[in-house]
Amino acid sequence: MHLAQVIADEAVRPAGALIAIAVGAIAVLLFLIIKLKFHAFYSLIIVSVLTAFAAGVNVGDLLGVIQTPFGTTLGNVALLIGFGAVLGRVIEISGGAQVLADSLIRRFGDKRAPFALSLASFLFAFPIFLDAGFIVMLPIIYQVARRLKGSLLLYALPATGAFLTMHGLVPPHPGPTAAAGIVGVDVGLVVLVSVLVAIPVYLLSGPVVGTAIAKRMPHFAVPNLLGEAKDRSDEKLPSFWLVIFLLLLPLVLIFLNTGAAALATNGTIPDDTAVYAILTTVGATPIALLITSILAIILLIVVPNWGSVGKRMEDVVDDALGPIASILLITGAGGMFGGVLTATGIGAVLADGLNDLGLPLIVAAFAIAAIMRVAQGSATVATTTAASLIAPAVAAAGDLSPLQLALIVVAMGAGGISLSHVNDSGFWLVSRFLGLSTKDALKSWSVISTVVGFSAFAIVGVVYLFT
Repeated sequence: MHLAQVIADEAVRPAGALIAIAVGAIAVLLFLIIKLKFHAFYSLIIVSVLTAFAAGVNVGDLLGVIQTPFGTTLGNVALLIGFGAVLGRVIEISGGAQVLADSLIRRFGDKRAPFALSLASFLFAFPIFLDAGFIVMLPIIYQVARRLKGSLLLYALPATGAFLTMHGLVPPHPGPTAAAGIVGVDVGLVVLVSVLVAIPVYLLSGPVVGTAIAKRMPHFAVPNLLGEAKDRSDEKLPSFWLVIFLLLLPLVLIFLNTGAAALATNGTIPDDTAVYAILTTVGATPIALLITSILAIILLIVVPNWGSVGKRMEDVVDDALGPIASILLITGAGGMFGGVLTATGIGAVLADGLNDLGLPLIVAAFAIAAIMRVAQGSATVATTTAASLIAPAVAAAGDLSPLQLALIVVAMGAGGISLSHVNDSGFWLVSRFLGLSTKDALKSWSVISTVVGFSAFAIVGVVYLFT
């Protein structure tokens, strides 16, 4: 039975009670983590259980209510994080991260290194989800920070602005892609509009706001989550173009998936052919990262160390997967908390209220998505739900141009990526890999996500007025 249906069958809470449950749950969670220094994993589980009970879930349904979103979240991110961590570790220990760091510093200079990393992240994030892209870029960010002896946040936060922008606004990321289909606008037009919006939004949220936040925060050392760094000046380093190939390979494979889906939609490639099946399989993000990580092990570990391959491969994978166990559990627990909040119905209650206010369509689209984001955490769910709720109003309007529809879709993506906080699994993933406390993550990651969303909405809102 669906999670929301379990609670709906058990009890119906008044709107005021639902709002109080959600606000109280978030307040208790922040108190446990920030004030009492309770571990985030246990805090999230405890608050999720208490919230489920408060929402009316009985004891017999409790495990299903909390385990379903936990398992769904891990199912979505565990393979991405695992394969991405192995790929990052291989690039790190082989010297590939040092090669890329040296190249970036040589081309852009020390002072522009944060911008160079954010620009690389912006391009890298076009076809690949935030979680996977961030994990793959992480060893390069670590290496540049070590090399230049600067605070990790100075190099990482501008990159997070890039990943947030692309993930929230631009197809083929799932939120805006699903919203385009629900509203009934051509995805190609949404890509064009969203990319034009994403460029200034990225420049503001990443290089400007991300850098400014990093400079105001204390110095953050690079953690050893991907293993200890070592000086490789006397070693033979891999080719720059080999490392670039390994970083671009998952993007190319994912593009094959996206292209095949587009060709199937217009009838060029039937979706029941072997070609379509192969392209969509190897282009699925987990498979693309699996293929790339295996190739990286072969080309960067096996070939240069032919005499001692077996033990070295085992050590590399163990070193990569060991440190991320806590991150995976916290990420899953964050998804659990978001799932339980979704089941309370708080997002739906507020969204229905906004629908009844008679706001302009583009304002209502943004506001509903933002409220859903605050209520349940997932940008994809927030954007998709907003599209479902706004679609009847769009159909009733009848006279909206394709450009206006595309702007509405981008507005929903902007609302969906805003206001990330403790019920967002990405919040925990990024904060743990950067060594941020919950309070520091709220002051940095949450602010950047909000800048991305509100600046994107400001741009599409102004354009909408003149269309």
